[in-house]
Amino acid sequence: MTFTLATWNINSVRLREGLVARLLSNESPDILCLQECKSPVEKIPMEQFQALGYRYMVARGQKGYNGVAILSKLPIMDAGDKDFAQMGHARHVSARLENGVTIHNCYVPAGGDIPDRTENEKFGQKLDFLTDMREFFRWERPNSAILVGDLNIAPREDDVWDHKSLLKIVSHTPIEVEHFNDVMASGDWVDVTRNDIPNGKLYSWWSYRAADWDSANKGRRLDHIWASKDIAAAAHSSRILRDVRGWEQPSDHVPVFATFDL
Repeated sequence: MTFTLATWNINSVRLREGLVARLLSNESPDILCLQECKSPVEKIPMEQFQALGYRYMVARGQKGYNGVAILSKLPIMDAGDKDFAQMGHARHVSARLENGVTIHNCYVPAGGDIPDRTENEKFGQKLDFLTDMREFFRWERPNSAILVGDLNIAPREDDVWDHKSLLKIVSHTPIEVEHFNDVMASGDWVDVTRNDIPNGKLYSWWSYRAADWDSANKGRRLDHIWASKDIAAAAHSSRILRDVRGWEQPSDHVPVFATFDL
């Protein structure tokens, strides 16, 4: 069984319904995982997506904030969710394919602007979320599993436009990277994107604050695709669709793709 999977922080699925439809039409991934849907599940605009062949959806939502959804051409069943850090947010959902592969779709909190939990509650919540993820995958070791999403951390020096400049900026601080790596190690996860593209600058996010995001190119790789070690060798053809950042009224994130032969 071969399938292609994509992950994309859409920053409002209702506002950007047309962009989702455009991606599905142009690229036709078998599975699309969305984060920051900002919609109750019942108001996700599925009619247009179903017309494009995406008959299945597993999602968790809330009004105006957060929200995660897995759209699929392939049959999937709901495999549950976890309320990491007990915030009551819709930030995780999982689905299972007929071949037994479980897909985890995660939206890690951004963490605010100050990288100090004593001064910034949101940063503490982010670290707690990652700690809970670590403990979950330590006790429920993933097998035949894929984890995707906006993890809101650029872990490597070449995952940001300027490593030294961003060491004190939320998303690239040493403590966040340490927590990120601990989650990876707890589940023996493999970074599929970097397994395929081991060298060079890679970004999946460019700030709205940049007057000309393209020319400035001050990006970060915040969006990730991981695979459990037992199936990591089946992953290939990773790519990041940079051009999507230039679509009309875009998300500040772009889709990340990988294909699996399982």
